[in-house]
Amino acid sequence: MLTILGFAMIATFLVLIMMKKMSPIAALVLIPALFCVFVGKGAKLGDYVLDGVTDLAPTAAMLMFAIVYFGVMIDVGLFDPVVRGILKFCKADPMRIVVGTAVLAAIVSLDGDGSTTFMITVSAMYPLYKRLKMSLVVMTGVAAMANGVMNTLPWGGPTARAATALKLDASDIFVPMIPALLVGLLFVFVLSYVLGVRERRRLGVLTLDEVLVEEKVEEKETETVLVGAGGSGDGKADMRKSVAGGAGSGTDADEQGDDFQGLDPHRATLRPKLYWFNALLTVGLLTAMIMELLPIPVLFLLGAALVLTVNFPHIPDQKARIAAHAENVLNVSGMVFAAAVFTGVLQGTGMVDHMAKWMVDVIPGSMGPHMALVTGILSLPLTYFMSNDGFYFGVLPVLAEAGAAHGVSPLEMARASLVGQPLHMSSPLVPAVYVLVGMAKVEFGDHTKFVVKWAALTCLVILGAGMLFGII
Repeated sequence: MLTILGFAMIATFLVLIMMKKMSPIAALVLIPALFCVFVGKGAKLGDYVLDGVTDLAPTAAMLMFAIVYFGVMIDVGLFDPVVRGILKFCKADPMRIVVGTAVLAAIVSLDGDGSTTFMITVSAMYPLYKRLKMSLVVMTGVAAMANGVMNTLPWGGPTARAATALKLDASDIFVPMIPALLVGLLFVFVLSYVLGVRERRRLGVLTLDEVLVEEKVEEKETETVLVGAGGSGDGKADMRKSVAGGAGSGTDADEQGDDFQGLDPHRATLRPKLYWFNALLTVGLLTAMIMELLPIPVLFLLGAALVLTVNFPHIPDQKARIAAHAENVLNVSGMVFAAAVFTGVLQGTGMVDHMAKWMVDVIPGSMGPHMALVTGILSLPLTYFMSNDGFYFGVLPVLAEAGAAHGVSPLEMARASLVGQPLHMSSPLVPAVYVLVGMAKVEFGDHTKFVVKWAALTCLVILGAGMLFGII
C-alpha cells in the first residue's frame, strides 16, 4: 500500500504543477500532508516535517548565502570577461546563444555546485533570450542537462556518495567513466545546436543593432499610444534594457532594467580595482569547498559577509545589494523548506523504502548478469523521484548486492548509478533547480515538460556509450 501511495503522491504532484493547477510551493506542502493523512500517520506529520527541515536546513542556508555571494560577484563584474567571451561568440544568433548557454553552464559546473552554475548562466544569458524573444525553457533545459552531466565530478556529490556507499575509491569510479561522460556532454552540445537551429528558424537571425532599433520603434509606438490616451510615456525608460556589455549596445546604465543589470558595462556596482581580490577570494572559497575545510554553508556565509564588507564598505550600499538579491533568496529558500515537507513525509512514512524495495523485487532473475544495465536504467526514475542520498545509500547497496551474486563488480554498478544525473538535476527534490527556474522566470511545470524527454535521452546516450566502451 505504501508503495502505491508513494508513487501516487509523486504522480499527483507532477501532474498538478505541470497543469499549473497549483504552485510548486503549495504542491510540495499540501500534497504530502494530504497523503500523510491517507497513510494514517497524520499525527506524526509535524515530526516528519521537522525532520525534513532539519535535513535540508544546511542546504537552504548554503543556497541563501551562495545567492548573495555570487550575486554580488556578478554585480561587481567578476564574471564579465567570461560573459563577454560567450556573448561575443553568440552575437544575436539564436543557435549560437543556445550552444553558448550549454558551454557556459558546463564550464561553470566545474566548481561542482549547481546553484552557482545556474546563477551565473542565467544572469549572463537571460538578457539575450528576453531581448530576442527566445524560449526561456530552452535556456533552463540546456543549462540543467549540461550541469547534470558535469554533476558527476568527484566533488559534485553523486560519485562521492556511490564511493562511500559501496566502499570504493571515487577516482576508480569516475576516471573510467570520463569517455562516456564526454559523449554525454557532446550530445548535450549537439542537442543545443539542434534546439538553437529550431529557434533560429522560428525567429530568424538579427544583429544586435537591428534588435535595438526594433525595440526603439516599439517603444515610440507605445509611448505615442500612451500620450494619446492622456498618459505619460516616462515609464518606458525603465524598459529600455541593454544586451550584454560585450555586445557594445551603448545604452546608458540609467536606462537599464534590473534584468539586464548584470551585463551592463557601466553599472555603478562595478569594482574593477578589486577584481583580483574577488577572483582570488572566489578561487579560495571553491578550493576550501572542494577540500572540505569547513562546511559549505559556513564557507558561503563567511564569503558573503567578507565580499559585502570589502566591496561595499558603506552600510546603505550593503543593504542595497542584499535587497537586490532578496527576491531570489526568498524564492529559493521557500522552495527548499517546502521540499522538506515532501521529502520528510516520503522518508518518515516509509514510502521511499517500500518504493525502492518494490523496484528491486520486480527485476526478473534472468536480468542478474545484466544488473549494471538495470541499475543504469533504474537510476533515471529513482534519482528523479528521490534524493541522491536516498538512492545511493538506500537503493544502490541492495542493487550492488544482487549484482555481486551474478558476478557484476561493485565498480560497474557504481558507474552505472551515475547515468541518471542529467535527469536528476531537474527533479523537484533538487533545490538548485528552483534557483534556475526562479531566476529565469520560468514555471517549474513548463521546465519539466520540456526537459524530461531530452534529459532522459541524454542519460540513455551516456549509458549506451558506457556499454560500448566496456565501462559498464
